[in-house]
Amino acid sequence: MPDERPRRYPPDLHTERLTLRPFTLVDAARVQRLAGDEAIARYTLNIPHPYEDGMAEAWIESHPDRFQAGESATFAITLREERLLIGAIGLTFAERHHRAEMGYWIAADRWGQGYGTEAARAVLRYAFAERGLHKVMATHLAPNVASGRVMLKIGMSQEGVQREHVLKNDRYEDLVLYGILREEWERQQGES
Repeated sequence: MPDERPRRYPPDLHTERLTLRPFTLVDAARVQRLAGDEAIARYTLNIPHPYEDGMAEAWIESHPDRFQAGESATFAITLREERLLIGAIGLTFAERHHRAEMGYWIAADRWGQGYGTEAARAVLRYAFAERGLHKVMATHLAPNVASGRVMLKIGMSQEGVQREHVLKNDRYEDLVLYGILREEWERQQGES
């Protein structure tokens, strides 16, 4: 008789240079160090600065229950050969609408090396091919133009700008919206 229990963790995803895997508590100290970098907090909506003791552990411990409840899937971005944690990427699901929002961050010392694009492509494949979603969207704070370039490279289209939509560091920031439909992603796969 097959095991009917829902999975507690998303599957590992592999690319040429990366393994995307569930976080473990062993990762907490490195998450705190990397996410605690002011440069990461400056360009992300939900990462606080300073990144206090215990925040990484609480965040990691929330992942299994959130995945099992169908709320999100969060992956540690690790270098495949070295197994070194260099960032995070995840999907927050809106199951009723068959869509998800993608979010990610990469360690500042790894910026500009294509890791964000590589990880995002793997997560798009997971969203569409394995989860059967209809749409994946993503947003970035307007000053984070590098994140917008990643979204364009993975085939997303800019869908709009929400002016002064979020408050970050006591300043209202524009939020730039991107999205891709499954049929667009499938067409891109056929072209490559």
